[in-house]
Amino acid sequence: MPHPTTLPVAPICFEPRYHTRVWGGRRLETTLGRVLPNDQPYGESWELADRPDCQSLVTTGPLAGCTLNELWLQHRRAVFGERLAHHPSPRFPLLIKVLDCGGDLSIQVHPPAAIAPTLGGEPKSEMWYFVGVEPGAQLYAGLRRGVTREEFARALEAGSLADCVCALEPARGDSLMVPSGRLHALGAGLLVFEIQQNSDTTYRVFDWNRVGLDGQPRQLHVKESLQCIDFADFEPAIHLAAAGNPLAECDHFRVDRRTDATADLAPGLRLIMAIDPLTWAGVQIPAGSVALWPAGLPPATPIRGGAWLEITI
Repeated sequence: MPHPTTLPVAPICFEPRYHTRVWGGRRLETTLGRVLPNDQPYGESWELADRPDCQSLVTTGPLAGCTLNELWLQHRRAVFGERLAHHPSPRFPLLIKVLDCGGDLSIQVHPPAAIAPTLGGEPKSEMWYFVGVEPGAQLYAGLRRGVTREEFARALEAGSLADCVCALEPARGDSLMVPSGRLHALGAGLLVFEIQQNSDTTYRVFDWNRVGLDGQPRQLHVKESLQCIDFADFEPAIHLAAAGNPLAECDHFRVDRRTDATADLAPGLRLIMAIDPLTWAGVQIPAGSVALWPAGLPPATPIRGGAWLEITI
């Protein structure tokens, strides 16, 4: 990688990686203008990923072709800054996606940090920012108030689990924090930006009795789920668009909504996800895309064109 002083004063952009899902759709194409590989239902676009089986590639400037893992391991101080130079993670600590929910996702849970190692998984807390919401679209998050573990188990056996989970109806611009241990499911008709810990561990507790794209029933993880669900997590509230920043905050990340009228030019790393098509130092950032301003460059130039999510590690 070139020395940071030789880099062009411009953001680093990344190539999205697309994933088919049984619940996916085509709005990555119809709404975001992406060119999808084929006519299958695409549910996820991984915009920034450092996973063993999925690496983001730099698409701009002299760093083009570098993987996110190479940036993190070999050039961490220059790209990500002094504050993250000694971060303990061997991989970039976040995973950022766009989700197109053409159908309901499974009712699922991610393992808390204290439990994940015993199950052979990785902990994951995440947040959702709702970009598109079709009329009547809803999500599930947390339990309905008063539901006990015993009632939950009986509903699971009876196939009526949805009756135990809190249903919420978001609007465009709303957001929701989903800490590990929170039972949840996105519903059909939602287009979502997701910022999460770098983990791909999901335990499905109920999948609407459907089959996968291969025609076979999808694997459930009932035993693991029951160990992970927070049975004291009742009826969480959506963070309304009008409520302001931060949209979400936990030990791993903070997410704020910014516009060209509210941003500053502070030095150091800046990581953004475009809500609207943006222009940053002459580089076009399409909606849904992630861009990074290296810490080793002078303070970032202004972003123009609309709104974005500002992500702090």
